[in-house]
Amino acid sequence: MSSRLRTTLAALTVLAFSVWGAALAGAQDLQSEVDQKEVEIEEQRAQKGVLTDEIANLSTDIEQLEGEISVLRTREATVRNELEATRARLHSARARLAGLRERYHRSMGVLEDRLVAIYKQNEPDALTVILEADGFDDMIERYEYLNRIEDQDSTIISRVRDLKAETKDTVDEIEEAKAVIAAKKRELARTRSQLEAREGELTAARQSKASTVSSIDQNIERLEGDIEGLEDKIQAQIQAAAEEQAASGAIPGNLPAGPVQGGSQGFIWPVNGSIVSPFGMRWGRMHEGVDIAATAGTPIRAAKSGAIALAAPTYGYGNYTCINHGGGLSTCYAHQSSFAITSGSVDQGDVIGYVGCTGHCFGDHLHFEVRINGSAVDPMGYL
Repeated sequence: MSSRLRTTLAALTVLAFSVWGAALAGAQDLQSEVDQKEVEIEEQRAQKGVLTDEIANLSTDIEQLEGEISVLRTREATVRNELEATRARLHSARARLAGLRERYHRSMGVLEDRLVAIYKQNEPDALTVILEADGFDDMIERYEYLNRIEDQDSTIISRVRDLKAETKDTVDEIEEAKAVIAAKKRELARTRSQLEAREGELTAARQSKASTVSSIDQNIERLEGDIEGLEDKIQAQIQAAAEEQAASGAIPGNLPAGPVQGGSQGFIWPVNGSIVSPFGMRWGRMHEGVDIAATAGTPIRAAKSGAIALAAPTYGYGNYTCINHGGGLSTCYAHQSSFAITSGSVDQGDVIGYVGCTGHCFGDHLHFEVRINGSAVDPMGYL
């Protein structure tokens, strides 16, 4: 809460217990507008606080996604290296496949030539060779020759069969490698697309909330400007009322105490007047007493019998008196224009000072406190 607003509210207190009815009514209407705009400002600030937390959470999520994307990019680099290695193997496999096919075709040609030769030459079988041999040695030579031919034919057939199988295995290897490459590329592209889309959504949400926060800041600035304008009007009314009072010569000195107004729990009211500011939170801080409307110079009575524990200027309280009533109970009276008594015992109803506006105060009134063991409690429980 601004010091100007505290000044304004204190000045309104002066009007509350002055005789200027018209000025008071107008100022109170304006003050109601100020209070309403203060409520709006607090609501806007609360909303801003929530949005600020949400923005912080979104920023954390975005940072996490950026980390995941960074890890994904590292994986992409690794996969690219694997793809390059796979492509190199594919290139080698294709070259090997080309060689295998060439060898396969050559072997097929040799096998075809051999089959044709066997068909044309009508080569004898083993029994024929033995029967037509010219002696034992010739038979042995013929038989060994026949075996060599059969071995050669078996080798050709086996080579063709092996080349055919190796060619098939190489083709399968190439196709499998191609499928792995395609799958990895699709997986990486899909994952990165999902992460980037999510990052885009979060970034857009953060920007939207930041824009809302900016709008809230503008609303708060506008409301504070409205309050400043209302405060100026209130100050103008206060000034006009003060000039009217000064011109009429109605500024009083010390006044009669007036009739005693009973309270509760054995207390009496220190002055007769209305409560213009209650006990409790006010402008973001604790108001530890009640402000009672009274004209400057009104005598202040001791609310209960006791002994004066303090009677001296005290910080923002101005001229401040505290009376110890025993049992940890005490009462205090602030902003007095002057003291009537500063030490010793007092009876209930004795005049201890006069209403004024000393200390942090912008209008004549009595600030009255009740304390138990030094801690402030609501005086309305005793008045």
